[in-house]
Amino acid sequence: MILYDKRQLLLEPPLEQVILGDQKRLEVQTYARWRIADPLQFYQSLRSLDQANMQLGQLVSSSLRKELGQVSLPTLLSPDRVTVVAKIQAEVLARARSMGVEFSEVRFRKADLPLETSQAIYERMKSERQREAKELRAQGAQWAQQIQSKADKDKLAILSEAQRSAKITRGQGDASANQILSQAFGHDARFYHLYRSLQTYRQALAGSGPTLFLSPDAEFLRDLKTGPGHALQK
Repeated sequence: MILYDKRQLLLEPPLEQVILGDQKRLEVQTYARWRIADPLQFYQSLRSLDQANMQLGQLVSSSLRKELGQVSLPTLLSPDRVTVVAKIQAEVLARARSMGVEFSEVRFRKADLPLETSQAIYERMKSERQREAKELRAQGAQWAQQIQSKADKDKLAILSEAQRSAKITRGQGDASANQILSQAFGHDARFYHLYRSLQTYRQALAGSGPTLFLSPDAEFLRDLKTGPGHALQK
């Protein structure tokens, strides 16, 4: 007499690489829960648990490859993967029934891109980010140049307006000064003489020009010696 355990058993097939419908490779590991539903059929088909684990693992792998070979990676990354898993489980259930086995669950334990594929995707994403960063820097440089150009134009316009206003103000000031001097000189010729002398002193004595050697009795120094009062009384 052979006794079989009718409790739920765990099946853990090894990690395997499958090709998806979009020709991408995926490393997949599944797990399943099953039990012996018909001991006689199980004995006739599989005989032992070791044989059952081997053949049921092949059955799950075959169903897995069949279904995943019809879907793309984006599908597996979307909510539609639930439908894919349900199809795998339905096929496993149907094929295992004739062996006296009943599956209660078939699930993905792990699903990853192969290392070389992951690296290629990473490099592509890195290249895209670098390209986007380069474009953003170029746009930033262009905007900065436009802002600087506008600032330079505004600066020139402001300076030009300031110079024009200053020129007008100086002209108005010179005109007012000339008018005042003209009126003053017209009434007092001695004041005009004193003013011209002071202007001459200012030009001759200002700055660090050549040194002048003059006699104390020089006509040039007369008003400095006598003072403005004497010049106006003459």
